[in-house]
Amino acid sequence: MEKQKQIFAGSGKKQNDTWLKVNLNFTELEKHAEEYMGKKYVKVNINIGKPDKFQKDVQVTIDTWKPTEKSAPAKTFAKDDDSLPF
Repeated sequence: MEKQKQIFAGSGKKQNDTWLKVNLNFTELEKHAEEYMGKKYVKVNINIGKPDKFQKDVQVTIDTWKPTEKSAPAKTFAKDDDSLPF
């Protein structure tokens, strides 16, 4: 599997065990928005790590993962074929 370049969309700080405070780059998020049922969504990954030089320990990146398409060849059955079609 090929590793894709991360697209950073924000950063922040962990305030406590249940609270992350982040700033998001709306311009970058908007570029990767996908529409579903008339609304726009962006999938993101939120990672908690070691603090950077600005003491930010939360990184937000765009989730660019797409499933690989697998196309199975359709099997055709002849009338004289005794095998079951399922």
